[in-house]
Amino acid sequence: MLLIGRSTRLSRYVTGLDKAYTATARFGAVSDTLDADGEITHFGAPMPDEDAIRAALPDLTGDLLQVPPMASALKREGVRLYDLHRRGVTVEREPRPVTVHVLELLATERENDTATFEISCTSGTYVRTLITDLAERLGTGAYLTALRRTRVGHLPVERAATPAAITPITVHNHIIQSVEVVAHLPRVEVGREGERAVRSGRTLPTQGVVGSFRVEHDGTLLGVYRDAAGEARAEVVLCAG
Repeated sequence: MLLIGRSTRLSRYVTGLDKAYTATARFGAVSDTLDADGEITHFGAPMPDEDAIRAALPDLTGDLLQVPPMASALKREGVRLYDLHRRGVTVEREPRPVTVHVLELLATERENDTATFEISCTSGTYVRTLITDLAERLGTGAYLTALRRTRVGHLPVERAATPAAITPITVHNHIIQSVEVVAHLPRVEVGREGERAVRSGRTLPTQGVVGSFRVEHDGTLLGVYRDAAGEARAEVVLCAG
């Protein structure tokens, strides 16, 4: 999803949403980056059968503590971990809480020693690490060979368009309205006076809503507000003027 204009201010409400993926893993080998871009070491172990793979999946479903890979964009004392990794430096990483909602085996290809999975998880989950942890539970190794994001929150990949499909004539057919981008946020409808207040970035009466909520008038998204200190304050205003 590409946000443009004032809608770029809504990115904070999308990036942290749950994600869904289709992931393919190659068993019987490991990678120093946990994916196909790294240095691959093959050790000829047979690929686990489907029953064994499925039996191991529940252990990696639910609330987990996951150690981020060295080849990641996280920082240690201001330095990206992947920069340290390129220098051959490995540092301790604190496990981080993640939640895997769905981890399902879709298919296996024994001639290629690969398996494909459907995954739904919280933002910040490393699918590469999930595959590595699964392989360890199966007494073997594996690395990620393909990863396709199929959903961000309530926005599925089916609504996406390839660059070739977007032309000056068709671009308007692919526009997702701002109100749809934040459709997962609670909705508060305001009248004309409330609309004027939002346009000016003024506070609104407290709404009794936990967290951020979208403010609309007659189906038009005006902005995103949050209750604080007995009033609702603007986080994002899309209709200034």
